[in-house]
Amino acid sequence: MNRVLVLNGPNLRRLGTREPDVYGADTFDDLVALCRDTGRHLNLHVEVRQTDDEAEMIRWVHEAADERTPVVINPAAFTHYSYALRDALAQRTAPLVEVHISNPAAREEFRHTSVVAGVATGTIAGFGLTSYVLALQAVAELLAEQDAKEDTTT
Repeated sequence: MNRVLVLNGPNLRRLGTREPDVYGADTFDDLVALCRDTGRHLNLHVEVRQTDDEAEMIRWVHEAADERTPVVINPAAFTHYSYALRDALAQRTAPLVEVHISNPAAREEFRHTSVVAGVATGTIAGFGLTSYVLALQAVAELLAEQDAKEDTTT
C-alpha cells in the first residue's frame, strides 16, 4: 500500500468556521475522514497534516522527497508567496498535486498566482473538499502508471 501525505497550510484547521461561504461548512476533521476513506478505496495509506508554520511545512516536504512519498498539498496562503516552499517542492521525487477548496482564479487578484504550481504534477481547484478526492485519484493513477512502466522495464 502506497503512502501519501496530504499537507495543508495556514488556517485550514479552521474549516467549518472560517468563511463558510467560501470554504463550506465541513470541518477539518471531515476533511481528514474523507481523505482517509478515499485512500482506503484507492489502496493508499493517507496521512493528513496541517500547519500554520512555513518551516514545518517545508520539513514535511523534505521528508516526502527523501522517502519518495507522493504529496497532495493545499499550501493555502503559502501558495501565493512562499518561494521557500516552492523550492522545497521542486525537490519532489514522487507525484505532487496542488489542491484548493475554492477556485483561486475566481477570487481576489492576489490569489491568482501560485508560486508552487510550476513544480507540481498538476493542480485541482474549486470543487470544495471533492478537490482532495480528485487529487488522491490522480495520485493513485500516476502511481499505477509508474508501476506499469517499471513492470515493462524489468
